[in-house]
Amino acid sequence: MDLATQIFTILKQPQLNYLTQDDFKPVLRELLASHPGLEFLQSTPEFQERYAETVVYRIYYYINRTGNGRMTLRELKRGNIIDAMQHADEEEDINKVLRYFSYEHFYVIYCKFWELDTDHDFLIDKENLIRYGNHALTYRIVDRIFSQVPRKFTSKVEGKMGYEDFVYFILSEEDKSSEPSLEYWFKCIDLDANGILTRNELQFFYEEQLHRMECMAQEPVLFEDILCQIIDMIHPEDDSYVTLRDLKGSKLSGSVFNILFNLNKFMAFETRDPFLIRQERENPTLTEWDRFAHREYIRLSMEEDVEDVSNGSAEVWDESLEAPF
Repeated sequence: MDLATQIFTILKQPQLNYLTQDDFKPVLRELLASHPGLEFLQSTPEFQERYAETVVYRIYYYINRTGNGRMTLRELKRGNIIDAMQHADEEEDINKVLRYFSYEHFYVIYCKFWELDTDHDFLIDKENLIRYGNHALTYRIVDRIFSQVPRKFTSKVEGKMGYEDFVYFILSEEDKSSEPSLEYWFKCIDLDANGILTRNELQFFYEEQLHRMECMAQEPVLFEDILCQIIDMIHPEDDSYVTLRDLKGSKLSGSVFNILFNLNKFMAFETRDPFLIRQERENPTLTEWDRFAHREYIRLSMEEDVEDVSNGSAEVWDESLEAPF
């Protein structure tokens, strides 16, 4: 019996032939109890719980590709979770375990959620999400996310996104090169759910970007030019529409989605930000998500340091949850 099958058999409930999210809880409990890189969380059980939840959501985002919350043995074997668990076991610095277990990655996700969840009821509405990334996203794409087309919300509260839903969103938004992300955004743009993106669908989303450029006195890029650019970037099998397969076959697919609904990233792409290009060349093995999380962690740490100095204390999170730092 190979290692993946052994782990699958140990973790799953006897009567089931798949793993639920809860089946991973003992693994996380053991990790939190024994890993030297997570010892500092032991005085804050609430944060231990949040960290464990986030790790499991990340695992399911990448590995449970059907999105039904039931991880099969085949999915477990095809994913990289076993390698990541072994890495976490051997590596003393938990932040070097970039797949799933990094504490820094959890911290970034949680802080981003906290910043948007202004009333701290652990739910986010459209108006909260529109503020994400310094108002980077269009109203049209946020509407599509809240129509629950790319993924049904688990929050059970009408018009509200829960923490798990946000984890899926932020992983999709910050690493548009990953397959789960391409599938997430493809469903958003595919308005009639017929499996192809037509000129009209692309134009529907780009219209709002065009309007925003005009409002900001930016030189507007007309849709005809954008369409030619998209065709050149993707090289679809048929020039009259784009399929998910076309997108998965191109390294520039993420930039296509940024062109359609993220103005800040579209502008960075148009100007070919030299800082980002240098970063990519220096660390070609890092994913877009890894680079984003690293940048954000540094920014958040610096903000905390400034607040600590100005407040004379570390009481930054004054609500029910305090930061364990």
